[in-house]
Amino acid sequence: MEFMISNWKTAAAWALIALGFLHIVMGFARFKQPFLAALSEGIFDAFKADDTRRLAFWFTLLGPVLLLCGHLALRAAQGGDLETLGLIGLYLLVAAVLGIVAFPASPLWALLVVAGLLFAAGRGWLT
Repeated sequence: MEFMISNWKTAAAWALIALGFLHIVMGFARFKQPFLAALSEGIFDAFKADDTRRLAFWFTLLGPVLLLCGHLALRAAQGGDLETLGLIGLYLLVAAVLGIVAFPASPLWALLVVAGLLFAAGRGWLT
């Protein structure tokens, strides 16, 4: 996979990959103590009882999902598969809108922009 941004489709896909990577990094940085506490307990079943640990786990686990979506979007963009690109954008757009309604003062606005670009590119509105 070459790192080349030649249009909005690939730029949005790379932005989604960056969001996934940032989610992982921020998850471990923001929730360092809950992860260390779970690690000291042996990890197995260590996230069940504490709300902060559950939040740390699910927040951080979203990173690989965003990475996967970004890589699929990149492959779709490079292969000219606008339908797949649009579907990825649509699903993420719905998730971003629901998240923003629930938590307006959140970084989900970044996902809204990226998802909107992917959806628009998938519809052929952006090149």
